[in-house]
Amino acid sequence: MNNATILVIDDESQIRKLLEITLDSNGYKTVFASNAKEGLLFAANHPPDLIILDLGLPDDDGQNVLLHLREWYLDPIIILSVKSAENEIVKSLDNGANDYLTKPFRTQELLARIRTALRNRNGILNEPVMAFDTLTIDFSARIVKVKEEILKLTATEYSLLSLLIKNEGRVLTHQYILKEVWGPGYIDQTQYLRVFIAQLRKKIENDPNHPRYILTESGVGYRFNSG
Repeated sequence: MNNATILVIDDESQIRKLLEITLDSNGYKTVFASNAKEGLLFAANHPPDLIILDLGLPDDDGQNVLLHLREWYLDPIIILSVKSAENEIVKSLDNGANDYLTKPFRTQELLARIRTALRNRNGILNEPVMAFDTLTIDFSARIVKVKEEILKLTATEYSLLSLLIKNEGRVLTHQYILKEVWGPGYIDQTQYLRVFIAQLRKKIENDPNHPRYILTESGVGYRFNSG
């Protein structure tokens, strides 16, 4: 069973009830807030292990709540919203959300995203060596292997892959990746990023046209999938 406490900030009573049943039955302790004021107050007084945040709150815009939380709250925040526009998703991720799911959502997918976020929070991704079936990366030695064979990666390819893996399960926006790997002057070079992603997929994927590890989040960015 899980011991993590999850704060749900959502004004829809039906969604809160569904989440209560889903999360409680999977061992999580759930607490609820129906508006931004309640959510921020509870998060400040009783910091949870993870927050599920709706963007359409009655007393404030969810993006503002996200920005306020990120002034001090360092643990995972998952956006759960009916807003599905790419610009809204990108804005949420750039404002500090760890993940974004649209309503209606599949409960098993939400549970998987929660497990990934909490696993990252607990520091598993700080291990010096990580293995994903046929793919292994040794961060201390900067060595990547596929099927036990060492890959020849450029410094940029290695930086890109390690960034994705260290954020396993989290959607990274084009702008975030470009800034982290190439620097602020490249944040608009999305075509540049696509070329490097394609090169990387050719080296680590069994079928680059149907990638298993580096998944595209259309119009938003990329996600490393460990499964």
